[in-house]
Amino acid sequence: MRIERLARAAAGELAEVLWPTRCVSCDQPGELICDECRAALPWVEQRLACPVCGAPYGFLTCTECDGTWTPRATVAALGFRGTAARMVTCLKDAHELRLAPVMAAVMLTALEEASAWPAPDDAPRFSAADVDGICFVPATASAYARRGFDHMELVSRELAGMSGLPLADVLVRGAARDQRDLGKEDRAANLAGTMRTCEDVRGARLLLLDDVATTGASLNEATGALLARGAASVTACVLARVW
Repeated sequence: MRIERLARAAAGELAEVLWPTRCVSCDQPGELICDECRAALPWVEQRLACPVCGAPYGFLTCTECDGTWTPRATVAALGFRGTAARMVTCLKDAHELRLAPVMAAVMLTALEEASAWPAPDDAPRFSAADVDGICFVPATASAYARRGFDHMELVSRELAGMSGLPLADVLVRGAARDQRDLGKEDRAANLAGTMRTCEDVRGARLLLLDDVATTGASLNEATGALLARGAASVTACVLARVW
């Protein structure tokens, strides 16, 4: 084991010499996210965010959600722009797997901040004591085959380790068109019936993770599948929110 660890360390050092780590946002060498880009992250201030859909500044009057969001609360860590958008792209499409723990840490920071503010049911938007497990919106089979991994599984495993909450890999996903070019109604129709649970979740209070929320179609479909199988509650958390 010691030899294997030394070999991995040596391989990592060699890779760093040949392909130096660069900031995913500005390409400056040194760190995955440099100090300047880290300082400029578009954090969502949780006290001002919509407790339903997570949109920034929607606490009093939200123009982004229309009553169709099904999670009991949604926590978004960042606005989907700049470094936040690059983090998602680089993890999914550039295979920069070292971003998974970074994204998990960002999401956990937002969850901890959101724990001080109420959800629509007047309970905290997040409380680790009231969560039985972490699950995630899974990739489609075609996306998994193309990438060789499920990016949200990686992020969820990291967040589970950081929070001490168990991972509940309970959702499976059928085929669907790429959502990026679809409008709100088409997104919901595209995903209808594509997710189901592969385990019994009766009575479970679950934290559902995804990378980006736009119209809420993926979160709603996943939440519906969990509730239909008996989950007691579903709270959603995303790295970034489009608004």
